[in-house]
Amino acid sequence: MSGENLTRDEARRRAELLSVEGYEVALDLRSAVGDSPAGSAGDDGSGENGGSGESGGARTFRSVTTLRFRCAEPGASSFADLIAPAVTSVTLNGTALDPAAVFDGSRIALEGLAEENVLVVEAQCAYSRTGEGMHRFVDPEDGEVYLYTHYEPADARRVFTTFEQPDLKAPFRFEVTAPEGWQVWNNSAGERGADGVWRFAETLPISTYITAVVAGPYHCETDVYRRTDADGTVREIPLSALCRKSLARHFDADDIFLVTRQGLDFFHDRFDFPYPFGKYDQAFVPEYNIGAMENPGCVTFHEDFVFRGKVTQSSYERRANVILHEMAHMWFGDLVTMVWWDDLWLKESFADFMGSYAMVGATRFTNGWITFANNRKAWAYRADQLPSTHPVTADIRDLEDAKLNFDGITYAKGASVLKQLVAYVGEEAFLEGARRYFKRHAYGNTRLGDLLSVLEETSGRDMTAWSRSWLQTAGVNALTPELRYDERGAIGELAVVQDGDELRPHRVAVGLYRHEGGELVRYARAEVDVTGARTVVEELAGADRPALVLVNDDDLTYCKIRFDTGSLDTLRASLGELRDPLARALAWSALWNMTRDALLPARDFIDLVLRFAGRETDIGVLQMLHAWAESALAHYVAPHWRERGGRLLAEGALAELRAAEPGSQHQLTWARFLASRAGSPAELGLLKGLLDGTEKIDGLEVDQELRWALLLPLVAHGAADEEAVAAELARDDTAAGRRHQVRVLAARPSAEVKEAAWASVVESDALSNALVGATISGFGQAGQRELLAPYTDRYFAAVERVWAERSIQIGMDVVGGLFPSLQGERALAAADAWLAAHEDAAPALRRIVLECRDDLARGLRGQRRDAEAAAVAG
Repeated sequence: MSGENLTRDEARRRAELLSVEGYEVALDLRSAVGDSPAGSAGDDGSGENGGSGESGGARTFRSVTTLRFRCAEPGASSFADLIAPAVTSVTLNGTALDPAAVFDGSRIALEGLAEENVLVVEAQCAYSRTGEGMHRFVDPEDGEVYLYTHYEPADARRVFTTFEQPDLKAPFRFEVTAPEGWQVWNNSAGERGADGVWRFAETLPISTYITAVVAGPYHCETDVYRRTDADGTVREIPLSALCRKSLARHFDADDIFLVTRQGLDFFHDRFDFPYPFGKYDQAFVPEYNIGAMENPGCVTFHEDFVFRGKVTQSSYERRANVILHEMAHMWFGDLVTMVWWDDLWLKESFADFMGSYAMVGATRFTNGWITFANNRKAWAYRADQLPSTHPVTADIRDLEDAKLNFDGITYAKGASVLKQLVAYVGEEAFLEGARRYFKRHAYGNTRLGDLLSVLEETSGRDMTAWSRSWLQTAGVNALTPELRYDERGAIGELAVVQDGDELRPHRVAVGLYRHEGGELVRYARAEVDVTGARTVVEELAGADRPALVLVNDDDLTYCKIRFDTGSLDTLRASLGELRDPLARALAWSALWNMTRDALLPARDFIDLVLRFAGRETDIGVLQMLHAWAESALAHYVAPHWRERGGRLLAEGALAELRAAEPGSQHQLTWARFLASRAGSPAELGLLKGLLDGTEKIDGLEVDQELRWALLLPLVAHGAADEEAVAAELARDDTAAGRRHQVRVLAARPSAEVKEAAWASVVESDALSNALVGATISGFGQAGQRELLAPYTDRYFAAVERVWAERSIQIGMDVVGGLFPSLQGERALAAADAWLAAHEDAAPALRRIVLECRDDLARGLRGQRRDAEAAAVAG
């Protein structure tokens, strides 16, 4: 992995030296179906066959790149990037070079450059099974082959020869030779010629990492976005949405097009810069490593957004958010791109904010800020308390650093900071700043200062201090209300106390709540700029005594909310009575942060879930409560209470399932939670009965996805065997079905099974990325701690080798996914010993281990707090 790295200093020097005039890329993908000599085919044990782990399939394809560029210092040397099994020829300015002499496996040395240069490289590039580069997938349902590319941050070099850094933008012209009957999509419009070659129009200047090729017998639906601007200009954007043919029966393209049109309207209205990339294709592809990627004109999505069964409204909301997030990137990231990955936030923070902003402003998902507060910010709070926390504008030394910085800080904290910025400078000033930013830097690259300068222009505020506090320092503040009452019992003084290493300016709302008619309702609110360690909220002096004080009401800033004693008592007794759904979501999030910080015993949090989750109306919040309750049980409660806590959660889930409205999304959500917690013979019997039809719950549709969810706990508890799994696969022999099968089989309570699962991901690279993830998920069952105990030492013995031998994506999956997080103090000591003994290990590897170690230590602190509280209670 290390030989494929690129440092910031190397990229900076190359950008000073070179400017790129254009790429011409010719790919011959006929080898994908194994019937053409265009690339070699053979048995490489790659497991591309539907991700099944079976051997066979194409290995390489022919890639020819013509790269035209200028050199500011004639006679100087540089290099081009390429990762390929073989290079057939290299020609620089008409002179043939010896590939063996100039290509080292990841770089092509370029010596004696002229002022104007033409580099032509022919290579045999590898099809991928890891989701990096040109991924190849064989559908187990019909045997059809599907290809797509994914590059961020630096995997275009696995498909063609590049200068792989974001600030060397250029126009691209692609030609693709594909098997008969296939369609091919690219960033630009194209068509198949009489010679069978697909030729695409030249792109506008873009970075290498957002070029794209999607090829195969995809099912495709089309539409057109039409708009008449205020000046009478009529705009049309061709739309398409595609998925594998075997998923077409589940594909709700109409809803995807609806959200797409709503988003295009919204962004056109606010950005005053027309969508610049012509068409807008959205491809839902298999075995994708991330949610989606903003390739201009050809956005790629994880095909899990094509729903195979009944899902809740939060799944549709999540898909809409991702569609709009990627659409925002067409301006933030594609039109204007960061110089280097230090300023990754310039695209990701903005897109994360704009996804929710547009979703609330343009679609049916008007509660999107609740999801943002409860879900996205939880990701940020965790990341910002890890030892690897970093400023929103990060110090990215190389590509390995960049890969790990697609994290909760870059996305969710950055978006939270922008949400606060809108409150700070005003919505119109913020949007006008964006408009000027796009017009000033279109098709170029920017740094932090470029954005701050336009925001200073439009807001009239000095952005330097704000940036220093919010973008250039790390960590999260906690805000706590401090109250003093007068002799009448009214508020004499209410202050907000700020804790944290860096005290920041916060624009916050403080809400006062009281009981009215069986509900907790807000009766007073004040906005205030919190500065320094203690800020008095003068507007609330004299207000009636509140039952609850909610700092950061309406979620204007990024902070951890704390409570005074009286407010915490109110929540313990009456959390379910909070009428406003955003206030409830904020209260739940605050209580979970207190649990993680060992301020609230974990069993108390579980008790709150048992008493009040059934009253939660927002389905996304309910799903987060279930996830947090699972985490509390697995990592934060005292070990001696786990069995009882698990039993209480299962009993509570069953009661709520039976009480839920038949056919409702709440019923489905409680059914899935019951499946995750079931353990008693009666509970497992109910799951088995729901599977075989001998048990019924009115309104609950047991579709295929729910069937797999019910089967996993049965297998993990030894109540169903391999034959049951095989029978389920026979019902659902699809790509998704095979992933479920692998996950469920790895969950069996057997030492032999765990050994085989471990070997399949640690000792072998035969599995595809999707099946590596499924195996890891099944392997690490929280109820199988004793079975997993032997793998603590084996993990630390293997991680450095795994990191060195695998791609960075698979390395991240294995190192993070197999960390022995369930093994308590023994694993903590082993992690500390490994970190002490491997100070010279790859920084990215050390970061993953350090983060996992910190999560484990946090959980152990929570367990001690839980045990201490139980002892005091008697």
